[in-house]
Amino acid sequence: MSKANFLYVAKNEALESSNFIKNMLYGKKLPYYAYPIYKATFEADSVCMETYTGSEPNDGELKKFHLADVAFALNEKCPIIKNGDSITFTTMQHGQQTLTISQLQEVVKAENLATRTFVLGTDRYGRDVLSQIMLGSRVSLSVGFIAIAIALIIGIVLGALAAYYGGAVDSIIMWFINVVWSIPTVLLVIAITFVLGKGFWQVFVAVGLTMWVDVARVVRGQVLSIKEKEYVEAAKALGFTPFRTIFNHVLPNIWGAVIVIAASNFASAILLEAGLSFLGIGVQPPMPSWGTMVKENYAYILLDSAYLALIPGFAIMLIVLAFMIVGSGIRNALDIKNN
Repeated sequence: MSKANFLYVAKNEALESSNFIKNMLYGKKLPYYAYPIYKATFEADSVCMETYTGSEPNDGELKKFHLADVAFALNEKCPIIKNGDSITFTTMQHGQQTLTISQLQEVVKAENLATRTFVLGTDRYGRDVLSQIMLGSRVSLSVGFIAIAIALIIGIVLGALAAYYGGAVDSIIMWFINVVWSIPTVLLVIAITFVLGKGFWQVFVAVGLTMWVDVARVVRGQVLSIKEKEYVEAAKALGFTPFRTIFNHVLPNIWGAVIVIAASNFASAILLEAGLSFLGIGVQPPMPSWGTMVKENYAYILLDSAYLALIPGFAIMLIVLAFMIVGSGIRNALDIKNN
């Protein structure tokens, strides 16, 4: 745990409208600049600060801001007018205001000087480790859901078509499945990543395009056993189209097996994303990722800050273990022998 003092300097710009979904996807832009400070003093109508460096003596950069510019988002087209002990200025939101120097100092003390507590400390760049862990969980869960969605769409379609039609269709799809199956998953993901490029969405697509094989094989096996059932034969006899027969009468009866393989692949997708980020070809900075955190801090394992690499590694272990337990629980719940 560590603490640091900050001076918040308001940005002289209008606030953008936002909503909950936009904030979750892209974050929220702060209305101020946060400066870590060693000390701050008031001089007449200004506040003087020394930037915190973490060394002794501190020897930080000295900066000076007008009190009104610190406390409010000002309209830069309108000048700041000082009249004795009073200061008149124009803000972006509330228009022209007049306050005394002592009033501005009280506003800055109450609103713009603060002490932050970092529960898990900060890394070498001064970034909050706990915040990175929380934002990294969003990346890991997102890659799991999106990659599995892609894998389910491709795997279910190809597996169902191969089993239902059989013959040449089955042979061609199985040949393609076996070719993809023979390529090591990590190498295939790296190759697809190089083709699509580095980035947030590219990783999701790359992982999803490599995990459909397991789904296709499971779906094919399930459909081969179900298509001989009486209700499927009845659907064919009634003249239903193959599309309707597959999606209305076959697939609803194999969701148990699909859910089990999806839960297992969810954990694998998280591990793949962490591995790609560790290699530097996954999610790119400044977006935090658990794999990137391990890469940036693994050298500290031999020093006195091993927790910087162990915490994200422990988070990866916990979430993978959680989804493996979920997969096992679903399998046991759907197993007829245990019911």
